[in-house]
Amino acid sequence: MTSFDSSPQLNVWRALLALAVVFVMLATTGWTAVRHHRGVTSPLQAALTAWEHGSLNGRALPAPDGSPTRLAHFFASLTPHQRSRLADRYPLAVGNMNGAPVELRYRANRVALDQARKVEAKRMHDVRLSTVGHHDAEQRMKRFALLENPDRKILAFDPMGNGRVAEVFGDLDKAQRVSVVVPGVDTNVLTFQRTFRKYSAPVGMARSLYSAERAASPHTRTAVIAWADYTAPIGLGVDAATSMRADDGAVRLNSMLRGLPGRSPVALYCHSYGSVVCGVAAHDLPSRVSDIAVAGSPGMRAENASGLHTHTRVWATRDKDDWIQDVPYMEVGGLGHGADPVSSGFGARVVSSADAKGHTGYFAPGTDSLSNFAEIGTGSYRSVRCADANQHCREGFSGSAST
Repeated sequence: MTSFDSSPQLNVWRALLALAVVFVMLATTGWTAVRHHRGVTSPLQAALTAWEHGSLNGRALPAPDGSPTRLAHFFASLTPHQRSRLADRYPLAVGNMNGAPVELRYRANRVALDQARKVEAKRMHDVRLSTVGHHDAEQRMKRFALLENPDRKILAFDPMGNGRVAEVFGDLDKAQRVSVVVPGVDTNVLTFQRTFRKYSAPVGMARSLYSAERAASPHTRTAVIAWADYTAPIGLGVDAATSMRADDGAVRLNSMLRGLPGRSPVALYCHSYGSVVCGVAAHDLPSRVSDIAVAGSPGMRAENASGLHTHTRVWATRDKDDWIQDVPYMEVGGLGHGADPVSSGFGARVVSSADAKGHTGYFAPGTDSLSNFAEIGTGSYRSVRCADANQHCREGFSGSAST
């Protein structure tokens, strides 16, 4: 049987070392890593404000932050032409509106991406910018051009700062099973998709999972969302050691989940700092969320699975070569993220990640972790491979599949 527990003495030394590093960072940076830009209105906020003051045929528009159910009823009451008018007039607002029809959001975000691309094209020739600024504008312009391709289904988009984005693979309206990939640090609009080490980026993770689910259960209609619609920490600094980014991300994640169409079961796949987001979100998840699977987790802001206060099944995996195992699994004064999800005392269902190779290889084809994620995503729990020989992770399931 594989054990993921470390000796108490080793954990103490790890904790002391990590805290020393963090305190040095605080002393030298003055918390600059967690400061917000003040007095800056984002394009998305401007779009939402315009929506709040707008109307349609003399009829006031509903609050953009209203319940997804109410917003869904509003859009259902409109004609196709009226819905299209709103998407064209308020693309960023409609494209990020939980409760709006997903096909309308895709259309609105194509318009928003086209507008953002044109802004970056102008910035490329702005004499007030440095060479670095011109290069950044060029990179963003190219990324926006890729995302606005008509074949892509962009569920959310915000060009502010480093950018936020979410993309759908499959038919979200008709899916019998929905999976959501929640990535970790250094995730933004430019790192959303990579050619090199593609399975370490949200698009590569989601595409790989979507293919694996279709192979695992060809007759199950699935959809996978690459959800990078929160402001992730940059690097392994103070932001990554606290839950500040996760607190906001958890609110955004639950809002998105409540706005999904249909009632199909949803599984969350939370990588690295993404597992902190999922841990914070856990107590408020919609009832349709059946599973949370964390990979390479630094902790979930809880001492055990019961402390997450969720009805969902909790799964965890970590590759033997993942450096994340060396972080201190504790929380002191807001620093750190709690207990190790793959430890025997946490209470998660620990699954195999054989062949995953390091911290970013969990979604690579041919790995046990990806295979297990696909089985979980399609409800084939009895086919999951546990990390231990006694198959404890499959306890409580009967038959070949369970929903």
